[in-house]
Amino acid sequence: MLRDALPEIKTLLPGPKAEAVLKRREEAVPGAIKSVYPCVISRGEGAMLEDLDGNRFLDWVGGVGVLNIGYSHPEIVEAVKEQSEKYFHGMMNIVTHEGYIELAEKMNEIVPLKSEKRKTMFANSGAEAIENAVKIAKSYTGRPNIIVFSGAFHGRTLLAATMTAKKTYAFGIGPFPDGIYRAEFPYLYRKPVGLSDAAAVDYYMEKLQKVFEEASPAEFVAGIVVEPVQGEGGFVPAPMEWVKALRKICDEKGILLIADEVQTGFGRSGRMFVSNYWKDAGCAPDILASAKSIAGGLPLSAVTASAEIFDGVKGGIIGGTFGGNALACASALKVIEIMEREDLCSRSGEISDVCRSRFELWKDKFEEVGDVRGIGCMMGIEFVTDKQSKQPHTVLVRELVDYCVRHGLIVESAGAYSNVIRFLCPLVVTDAQLESGLAILESAIESCR
Repeated sequence: MLRDALPEIKTLLPGPKAEAVLKRREEAVPGAIKSVYPCVISRGEGAMLEDLDGNRFLDWVGGVGVLNIGYSHPEIVEAVKEQSEKYFHGMMNIVTHEGYIELAEKMNEIVPLKSEKRKTMFANSGAEAIENAVKIAKSYTGRPNIIVFSGAFHGRTLLAATMTAKKTYAFGIGPFPDGIYRAEFPYLYRKPVGLSDAAAVDYYMEKLQKVFEEASPAEFVAGIVVEPVQGEGGFVPAPMEWVKALRKICDEKGILLIADEVQTGFGRSGRMFVSNYWKDAGCAPDILASAKSIAGGLPLSAVTASAEIFDGVKGGIIGGTFGGNALACASALKVIEIMEREDLCSRSGEISDVCRSRFELWKDKFEEVGDVRGIGCMMGIEFVTDKQSKQPHTVLVRELVDYCVRHGLIVESAGAYSNVIRFLCPLVVTDAQLESGLAILESAIESCR
């Protein structure tokens, strides 16, 4: 059974069947939609996928955080099938479908916000969720500007790409929307030399104050958008003391704190959302955007905010044809049910303990492992040429990705210099599969360094 299988490579990669499809891809699909992996999926179960030539891979990318529940969960397949036999679609501007309401009620229950009275809307992608969160913040506050951070990734639509720090995602597509200003994110591994973590938090808050002084006065800022753990930026967690300081400034200045939990949500952190930790610490966000693992692979995203905020939004500003599609809502309801019933948040903690222990050993063993960080199962390993200089080792990471896939493990890079290996393995991975993946990655480091 593929769900319990271990990685097994039977052919040179790509195999003959996969190679034929990849040639068709080259002819039919824009080259700007890149993939460095020489495999074409035939089927997937749990944390494993099989390609057209029978090669089996352990997936540590999970559709970039989409498959926390794994591939092809039987109960989700059944839930979507059952809904499909009733109707595929009912646009909420025309007819009300109960799945949308039920899922909104569930999100209002589980999403941690500053306000206890919440409402939720649905869209299709993480970028759409972010765009809507920004529109909601602007409409509610009547203010024009948004603050984002260095290292941020918020999507590839024009506004989201403007908010995104790495301009590889926006090269040559300007002019960009106005009113987006950037502060420095607290990247503690690369903080100024000589500063303690506590002093670094003060340093980064001073950087934010400079944005108010030199870019947009606080009274013109509608929202501050932050990833609790930066994804594309290198799996860099926001320090809790910094989040507390951010919450305090937002409260003082009438600014909405917006958590982009598109990648961090749905059990990845050991809680349903990283904002659960924020709420425990007294600094919950005002608005939370989620997507990716919300529906087990079907396109769906959500924006949850206080009822007061949503009730202050002008009619017609938010909504869309496919937002909250009936099949996606049915899938999402089943995803949340399974996550809660099987306590996948606790499983995330167990996986995290195993991986962090091993990663820390590698940090001691290998000069090239500079930093190990993250929250729960959203972890990153930053590779450097040496620990003293911290020079990003982009070439090594590229070689690691290639070595791993050719030995049956799919991993992906992240970070401004693509020198971080990210861990986004499905939370349904078996212990044996996890150990197999760790062995492959360690062998890759030993072979490629």
